Amino acid sequence: MYIIGLNGSPNKNGGTAFLINTVLNKCSEEGAEVEIINVSEALSSAKFPFCIVCSNPCNATCYSGTALEEAFDKLKKADAVVMGSPVYFGTISAQLKAFFDKTRKIRGEKALIGKPCGCVSTGASRFGGQETTLKAMHTMALVQGMTVVGSGNEEFDCGHHGVCAVRPPEKDEFAISRCYSMAKRLVNEVKK
Repeated sequence: MYIIGLNGSPNKNGGTAFLINTVLNKCSEEGAEVEIINVSEALSSAKFPFCIVCSNPCNATCYSGTALEEAFDKLKKADAVVMGSPVYFGTISAQLKAFFDKTRKIRGEKALIGKPCGCVSTGASRFGGQETTLKAMHTMALVQGMTVVGSGNEEFDCGHHGVCAVRPPEKDEFAISRCYSMAKRLVNEVKK
């Protein structure tokens, strides 16, 4: 099992990374090989940090031989994905959006179809846009053909859209428990 985390936050050591790593660490305890990718770092290696449709269909000209291509290769090899973003004006970060805009070539290859994907989000307040941020991530996953999973599993409860945390997530015990539940669900989905 190889499970990738996509940190959509420009802060590679912030709350979003904490949530993703909490899920990944639990997946690791269940036997998975795990890795986190900081999308802002991967994007910075590309010729353009956002998609300008420099080729159609996409031939990866703008990121060939970069850390972004390496990130996409890892994403294609992954058995499951944990995607995360802080809330930015009620939705995902610009970095995560730009990352997925550049996945046009992967989409053409149908490389992510069926991969389980769980999402995490953190905001400054209890009702600070976490669920709308999760839904934006769900949309990107669904456009890639991924299978969106929530934060529930057979041993916990049916769950919700994903993990919604309030900053600082390190002190949000409910969000941490949802991370554990999502990890169990992702591992179970991969084992199926």
